[in-house]
Amino acid sequence: MRKPFIAGNWKMNMTVASGTKLIEELKPLVKDANCDVALCVPAILIPAMKKAAEGSNIEIGAENMHWAKSGAFTGEISADMLKDYGVKYVIIGHSERRQYFGETDETVNKRTLAALEAGLTPIVCVGELLEERENGKTEAVLDRQLKVGLNGIEDITKIVIAYEPVWAIGTGKTATDEQAQETIAYIRKKIGELFCPKCAEKIIIQYGGSMNAGNCKGLMAQPDIDGGLIGGASLKTDFATIVNFDK
Repeated sequence: MRKPFIAGNWKMNMTVASGTKLIEELKPLVKDANCDVALCVPAILIPAMKKAAEGSNIEIGAENMHWAKSGAFTGEISADMLKDYGVKYVIIGHSERRQYFGETDETVNKRTLAALEAGLTPIVCVGELLEERENGKTEAVLDRQLKVGLNGIEDITKIVIAYEPVWAIGTGKTATDEQAQETIAYIRKKIGELFCPKCAEKIIIQYGGSMNAGNCKGLMAQPDIDGGLIGGASLKTDFATIVNFDK
């Protein structure tokens, strides 16, 4: 059995005060969750949010990291820096990183390997643009992202995959339960081909396209959807409704 995993992605939102307030409100609401829970927060907030989450079942993760251990990479953070603050998860290859900051399948791969080497759990994002879906290229895009982005990984079960149809992020649109299930089942099948069928059965695959309190139950009822990577809904106490999707 795969344990569900609900992770929030705060993106470039929150301050120490507002983030701490939200976590304090969430802690009693999610304490009996039957899934793993994480909030991936801006790097500058990690120390304060770790302190706010102490004694709870909320893990604090990061939104990005560089592949180098150190060096002349102004503005970047390394896996070791994240480990210093007890970070467990790190998002890699989010569509906004690809769209605005030049992330490629190759750099996703370098970051993923570096995260694994440091003992972090990467949440690796994959997904297609609206144009690519409309032109029937979804599977070809996923094939490329998975083959290149996951190249050289020895134990694929140590990562989490987040399928995020780019057309459903921040737009209010979402894939239907059936669309999400069909595509995530394809990803699991592809993992079985690239690695091994048993690995594919074990790996956690989240849905990351505008999952919210209103649609989480239907999405989480699908057999291949193991959780969600939550954007806007993770900035409010609605996040607890998603975490408690089974109640």
